[in-house]
Amino acid sequence: MNLPTLPTTSVFYRRVLSQFPQDISLAFTYGSAVFRQSGTTQGQMGVKNNMLDFVLAVDDPHTWHTLNLKQNRQHYSFVRFMGPSLISRIQNSHGAEVYYNTLVPYDGRMIKYGVISTAALIEDLLHWKTLYVAGRLHKPVKILIQNENTKLQAALVSNLKSAVTAAFLMLPESFSEEDLFVQITGLSYSGDFRMLIGEDKSKVLNIVKAGMPHFQKLYGSILQECPQVVYKQAQGRLEVDKSPEGQFTQLMALPRTLQQKITELVDPPGKNRDVEDILLQVAQDPDCGMVVQQGVSAIVRSSSLIQSAKGILTAGVIKSTVYSLKKLQKMWKGLLRKQNTFDA
Repeated sequence: MNLPTLPTTSVFYRRVLSQFPQDISLAFTYGSAVFRQSGTTQGQMGVKNNMLDFVLAVDDPHTWHTLNLKQNRQHYSFVRFMGPSLISRIQNSHGAEVYYNTLVPYDGRMIKYGVISTAALIEDLLHWKTLYVAGRLHKPVKILIQNENTKLQAALVSNLKSAVTAAFLMLPESFSEEDLFVQITGLSYSGDFRMLIGEDKSKVLNIVKAGMPHFQKLYGSILQECPQVVYKQAQGRLEVDKSPEGQFTQLMALPRTLQQKITELVDPPGKNRDVEDILLQVAQDPDCGMVVQQGVSAIVRSSSLIQSAKGILTAGVIKSTVYSLKKLQKMWKGLLRKQNTFDA
């Protein structure tokens, strides 16, 4: 099963991807330059200073960076002088196992692209090891390339189902589609220090409000087939099983890393109780949803902090400073929009 894709990939995106080595198992673009968010117009999406974000999954990062250094050496910071072996080691160690090149000029636009190994991506999708790229794929993205790797295809769908399950545990018994998609979108921002400084505080709601049709397309079949929920599609309402038995079933279906984080939160050091016993205890706790939320935050907090520190190295100090200033400017504009709406 392939992820739903948006309408035909434009020539511009195909031209961007043609600049890279072609051993790519999955490529997608995302963000406010691709999907309109509340508070922005269709025209603002196309402005030249709105950077386009890409993620490329490759089977062999060392070979890919070797070829990319020949084709696009200027994309890399000073680490290009250290060769593809060090670059691939930097990518595969620490943080989210992604190597970013940012503020790359292309055809009058600026692009940023992250490279992750296909194996690391599958691990994140299935087990939420870092929730970094997996979290981006909880939201609608524009799929540009998706090869016939059946393990990757299954992991992409599994990631969406896990997002639904985690959101169910954090929501009340009855809720709207918008409530669900806001909860899902917020998973990858939960615990991210960048939401404290550098991001528009209304980001999650803005993404969902303007993107409801895309979310419905992405999650519609999963919700219709899920035995844990009554999906009243015509009314846009859902009802989920909040009994201890229902919550235990959902907890047992969560990705492995999240189960481990929940266990660490609940089980005092030294007891080493069975994970299933701990999850059974959490399922009966009135604060079950809060415990799940804390577990998600613990995953995101660690990976986002280390990945951002790694980004300073891979981008270089000058580009990192420029990129950070752009983020702060975006946050300030978001605050002004919110204030103007409140004053009105």
